[in-house]
Amino acid sequence: MLILPAMDILGGKCVRLTQGDFKKEYMYSSYPEETALEWQDAGAKFLHVVDLDGAKEGSPTNIFTIKSILDAVTIPIEVGGGIRNMNDIDNLLDLGVNRVIIGSAAVENPEFVREAAKNFGDSIVIGIDSRDGIVAVHGWNDSGEMKADELAARVGDYGVSTVICTDISRDGMLNGINPEYIAGIAEKSGVSVIASGGVHSLDDIRELKSHEDKGIVGVVIGKALYEGVIDLSEALKISD
Repeated sequence: MLILPAMDILGGKCVRLTQGDFKKEYMYSSYPEETALEWQDAGAKFLHVVDLDGAKEGSPTNIFTIKSILDAVTIPIEVGGGIRNMNDIDNLLDLGVNRVIIGSAAVENPEFVREAAKNFGDSIVIGIDSRDGIVAVHGWNDSGEMKADELAARVGDYGVSTVICTDISRDGMLNGINPEYIAGIAEKSGVSVIASGGVHSLDDIRELKSHEDKGIVGVVIGKALYEGVIDLSEALKISD
């Protein structure tokens, strides 16, 4: 099971939001590339990067910062935030990004997802952010009025093999993850799922690991790593 340290970029800085609220921002570093290198040195094999400005504005914004991260590390990274068209995907992949995360557009423009999956295969991942099982879009500001498991199944039919499921109600709260909910999405949709939101202990990692057979293939960890609640090297021992 893959452990992906999360790097949320806002204004070129590495921050964390609580429950996706831009008013509840805490800055961890003014130099995201240094943070990325720290996670790599600690054993991370993949990084999860979100362009928060891009998610809010509807177009990738922190390209310079993403390039700085890519220049600093040798491990692959995935990037999401404001990906709305094929040109956005082309630009990020040409930059050296390994996987591109499509979020809101998966709800609003299914044909785009179908085309992206056809053209780029496993380089496309769908980010499904939900609150109480209902998908949220536009940087978590609006309800997509669609169930998370239904969206996962739909993009799976389009050829997408992996989705990242974030439980907004738990994100940044350090109150534990809901492995049954994540596993349910994987089982109902038939796609591989990376869990995100609320990881606060090594027991969360163990629980998710125990559901690998149901389709959970990874977990994104943010605040718990930055606050020192979870040691990345210990989490990697459990996940490997």
